[in-house]
Amino acid sequence: MTDPIRIGHIALSFHEASAREVARVLESHGHEVTFASAPHEEAFAMLGRGEVDILASAWLPSSHEAYLAPMLEDVDKIAVIYEPYCIWGVPDYVPQSAVASVTDLLLEPALSKMELIIQGINPGAGISRFSAEMIKQYGLDAAGYVFRTGSEADCFDRYEAAVAQGRWVVVPLWHPQFLHHRYRIRALKEPKGLLGTQDDATLVVRKEARLRIGAAALKDLSQLYIGNPRLSELEDDLRRRA
Repeated sequence: MTDPIRIGHIALSFHEASAREVARVLESHGHEVTFASAPHEEAFAMLGRGEVDILASAWLPSSHEAYLAPMLEDVDKIAVIYEPYCIWGVPDYVPQSAVASVTDLLLEPALSKMELIIQGINPGAGISRFSAEMIKQYGLDAAGYVFRTGSEADCFDRYEAAVAQGRWVVVPLWHPQFLHHRYRIRALKEPKGLLGTQDDATLVVRKEARLRIGAAALKDLSQLYIGNPRLSELEDDLRRRA
């Protein structure tokens, strides 16, 4: 009996949802699978150390290229399974005429009505690195805005609580993400281009694992495509069942 195929993913629920879709393909070929998750940098370190066979997935080039670079000779890029991108979003009840762009956060009525804490997730995430830079580059810190890192729950629960009370709030987010399946979130224009580009969520396999995975399973993995809307739905379903 061959060893299980070890699937690694960043410890966020939408990455888990995509990893489960990868597992479905492998299981259809008779493989047993195991899962391992860790924060961003450590998830890539697990791949580099050979502690996982597959990573679902690396966002390339904007968010994760620096994490993948040290191990490029040891891995193959198998498939692009969705196309993520980062946003700063506001609930759709915040009038676009009042807040259409990040620069509008420095003007009334946003200065009086918007919550000054912009709650993010862990500091290794691309959206967190981008958001911290935006606070400085747009001069939002001088106006009292603060970007704060934290857990998934810190970010997502704060947003849902704000929406329940009709408060004005900025959420540093991305597509795909389960909140988009629950709410209408409007992306703010970001003229400085600090949020990066649309990435390719790339399934990465260690070369040494290819033989164990097998040609047929690798072929099916190369054809796997989830897409942003479907992954948002899958994550939402995963979280509701947790």
